Amino acid sequence: MTYLPFQELTNRLENELHRLHYTEGSITQYRKMWKRISTFFIQKGIDHFTEDAGMCFLDEQFNFFELEKSGELTQSIINVFRIVRMLGDYQQHGSILRRYYKQKELLQTNKFKMLLQSYQSHCQQKEYSTATQNHYRKIAEKLLSFLESQGIRQSSNIVARHLSDYINTLAGYSYKTVELELCGLRSFLRYLHQNSLHPEDLAKAIPPVKARKQNRIPSVWTQENVARLLDAIDRGNPAGKRDYAIILLASRLGLRTIDIKHLKLNDLKWQDKHIEIIQSKTATTLSLPLLPDIGWAIIDYLKNGRPKVESPYVFLRHIAPLEPFSDEDRLHQIIVKYMKLAKIPLSPHKKKGMHSLRHTLASRLLAENTPLPIISDILGHISSESTAVYLKVDVSKLRECALNPEEALKS
Repeated sequence: MTYLPFQELTNRLENELHRLHYTEGSITQYRKMWKRISTFFIQKGIDHFTEDAGMCFLDEQFNFFELEKSGELTQSIINVFRIVRMLGDYQQHGSILRRYYKQKELLQTNKFKMLLQSYQSHCQQKEYSTATQNHYRKIAEKLLSFLESQGIRQSSNIVARHLSDYINTLAGYSYKTVELELCGLRSFLRYLHQNSLHPEDLAKAIPPVKARKQNRIPSVWTQENVARLLDAIDRGNPAGKRDYAIILLASRLGLRTIDIKHLKLNDLKWQDKHIEIIQSKTATTLSLPLLPDIGWAIIDYLKNGRPKVESPYVFLRHIAPLEPFSDEDRLHQIIVKYMKLAKIPLSPHKKKGMHSLRHTLASRLLAENTPLPIISDILGHISSESTAVYLKVDVSKLRECALNPEEALKS
């Protein structure tokens, strides 16, 4: 790989920031930090940027690694970290990848904007689930934004090399993330070919992902830690009432985060004591019992915590704008907040999002000898194969499957 000298790198990056319509105030802040990094590099005898050199700057100037380990990073240091990552992305890929999407619209050319809108309509006509539509749209938008940064302005000018370069930007992500990205790319590229927007079916140029999701072991909580998490919530304030009900829905019913955020008042069938939703991921109906503790938690929130605004959604943000959570918000911050209050260790080897509570419910049901088809129904899985991944967390059941080596050799 050929590295650009630091001054040339920042000159090109600044031009890209202008192309993307970053404000002059933001660009001024970037220049100030680039100058500080440049001074550091001169002192260290470094003539070009690498992410290792950037992280060395972060650690020596801001004590980054120690503060990250202790969970005490400030927003200002995180902003410097983003600047370092941006420099690394542009040095390696010639594109700004981690833009944190402050802009609602990533694309700069009208032709690509219209193409994205047309593809979105295509996904709607295919009757993909809302979650899949949003997911595919974002993947197509990120690809097109990357192509714009490479000077591509016509879909017919895309070649396999561009796709390879884009896929290289996914290095370091989990196999599941990469698998989902590649799936969305294939859908978009097939659309281009089938609608005569590209002469080749470039979907064939997208490599398969060898790993399967059954290779991973889901992160689960102990029942003790789930109880500690719930006990740490202050149910005397409005946000606490909301968060308590949300975590109960995830841990007791196993609802996906997207379905909790999309839960509407008319989904609560109080007379029949059940919740009935159309799942965002599968577009299928899911009916679950409205358990007493969940019901009372929701009632407490609706009566004593929910902002007094007109909205069909049950759960709302409690700071302006008072509206439902965005689809991009995974509610991860809620879990982390109460983990810290409950003094539950934040391990880098364990996932700590809302989805891990869903995994925990599945694993507990399995430990109680609940048949897989019933667990599948509770979780809203279309196939029991999706549920089978939880077999791996039940060590005692796996031991029952182990072979006696001597008996195996005799046979």
